[in-house]
Amino acid sequence: MTKINHVCFDLDGTLVKSAKTIYKTTIHSLDQLGINHYLPEAEFNNMIGQHFHDIFRHFAVNVPDFGYFIRIYKEKYFDFMDESELYDSVREALTFLKSKNIKVSLLTTKAQDQAEKIITHFKLDHYFDLIMGRRDGIPHKPSPEPLLMICNQLNTAASGTLMVGDSELDIQCGKSAGSKTCGVTFGYRETEVLKNYNPDFLISSLSEINLLLS
Repeated sequence: MTKINHVCFDLDGTLVKSAKTIYKTTIHSLDQLGINHYLPEAEFNNMIGQHFHDIFRHFAVNVPDFGYFIRIYKEKYFDFMDESELYDSVREALTFLKSKNIKVSLLTTKAQDQAEKIITHFKLDHYFDLIMGRRDGIPHKPSPEPLLMICNQLNTAASGTLMVGDSELDIQCGKSAGSKTCGVTFGYRETEVLKNYNPDFLISSLSEINLLLS
């Protein structure tokens, strides 16, 4: 395989087990805005990683002022932060990558400031060469554009990049960018769902990253 010199990670469901935080913050924000909703938690969790526009469309939730919802959501998110934790082997995997001088980045659909705050909260910021959250005017996953922007800023080729994530959005993004892709089976998608998108690799723990790159 092409030598990998850059690994790009998704955030939720890949590095951080955050489903409870995301769900409770969403429900709290909708309640605060007086918006009627029916979001079964298990079904909601299966959509984590998609944009809220798509999630609300799926559940037929009408959010008249989406920007205001996002503002409330971001304000309340850290009130539920104790419900989140890192997955096993996250620090070990990141330490291994840095020891091999492999560039490390983050690509998430969370807003830029929120993504940075979460990474800092878990004291992971020193591992990352670049954090790319949702930014105005830039398409989000599954578009390859944000991943290609990361590669450009890190002066590394997409062909030498491994995109690691727990959803179809990550695999589609990586494939469209011309990168290798790695699905993680411990996140918010069933293994069979990930297999349908033909990632180059599937792993059940981030501790397996070293085996892919050795």
